[in-house]
Amino acid sequence: MPNPKRRHSQQRSAKRRTHYKAETVTLSKDTTTGETHVRHRAHVSEGKLYYKGKLVAEKAPLKA
Repeated sequence: MPNPKRRHSQQRSAKRRTHYKAETVTLSKDTTTGETHVRHRAHVSEGKLYYKGKLVAEKAPLKA
């Protein structure tokens, strides 16, 4: 298997890595709760789980 004869410079590696950037997260406002959340993700509001403005799951009461 071929191996490089000489070491790559730090500048050469940095040039290759310039395209790897962290992108900003897109936020949306929920239509039913009015809460800001990350797009395409379910979010919790007042103990209830919402996705696309619809109630998906509700927290069940604890049994004693």
